[in-house]
Amino acid sequence: MKVLFTFFNPSGGMETLNRVRSKALMEKGIECHLLYNLDGQGRKNIENIPTFILSDESKIRHLIEREKYTAIVVCTDIKMLERMRNIGYSGVLIYEVQGLGTPEETDFILQNYKLNIERLADALLYPRNPYLTKLLGSYFPNIPQFSFDDPLDSGHFGYIKCPPTSSPIIGWVGRIQQNKNWREFLQIGERLVQLNPEMRLWFFDDDTLAHPNELQSFHQFLSASPLLSARLIRNSSVPHKHMAAYLSMIGDSGGLLISTSIHEGFGYIVAESMLCRCPVLSTNSGGVQRLIYNDLTGKFYTLGNIEEAVQKALSLMIDINHRNWLTQNAEAHIKKHFSTDFYSYQFLEMIKVLSNSS
Repeated sequence: MKVLFTFFNPSGGMETLNRVRSKALMEKGIECHLLYNLDGQGRKNIENIPTFILSDESKIRHLIEREKYTAIVVCTDIKMLERMRNIGYSGVLIYEVQGLGTPEETDFILQNYKLNIERLADALLYPRNPYLTKLLGSYFPNIPQFSFDDPLDSGHFGYIKCPPTSSPIIGWVGRIQQNKNWREFLQIGERLVQLNPEMRLWFFDDDTLAHPNELQSFHQFLSASPLLSARLIRNSSVPHKHMAAYLSMIGDSGGLLISTSIHEGFGYIVAESMLCRCPVLSTNSGGVQRLIYNDLTGKFYTLGNIEEAVQKALSLMIDINHRNWLTQNAEAHIKKHFSTDFYSYQFLEMIKVLSNSS
């Protein structure tokens, strides 16, 4: 069996998902390839997985005809879904719904391309997410749908003991785009450093994917807040293999990771932080409900409520016993419920069902 996963570019959670699930399936004897339209910083994370950067239709056609894939999973990209059928691919074609943006953007895209998806896709795939389950069930009642949690490779990514730091670190990981809600993190961070000027903020992003207007606003925000600017370190395009150490250091510093997203299909950075024993404070952004059980594996705060976020962040840093209990629960939860073995089993069962019905 041979499977192709496609996406726009190797970056963020989709780069992580494609890499992790490909390695997991390859361990089960399934040959996996990756296809991206554009190159990206995340490509340096990919090792020992055949990866193609192609946008020319004739070259994509040649790849598909040569490799004869059993199944192709097209994530988000409607045009790629159309391309696959236009070039004559007749195997199992799955449309994966992840990374579409805010609920409004997701609804707009699905509403406008509903007929194309119904005509072209053999099935829909998406992470276990109450919003997506309801939305896709409403729009596509006649297409087979498969929903299971994204996997984490806890055997190769997890807590790393690092040298101690002198002050708490507050971390944020994302893109300087509207849905990631970076401005809210800076507002929370500004309040926290006012309360504790020794506190530091680590801001991780992919500088090649920042929205120009949002990036300008980001710099303006920092210019208007000298204290925040002095305490914030921006780390761009950090290789994924180094992130476990950074997240572990944030946790060991007595700090935490804050996720401010408006909507997340899954929330890889939340799950990875938990694996690294780094406490998480997050908006209730959809897919993270599978990861965070409030005051059991992490904490939720209300989107837009800066003062609530500040108070909950402080409680995570002050109440050491509760903090340690949360991080232990969180790490165990991820290891138990988001394994690569379970993902591989569900994925292969899906392909079996679709192959038998095609």
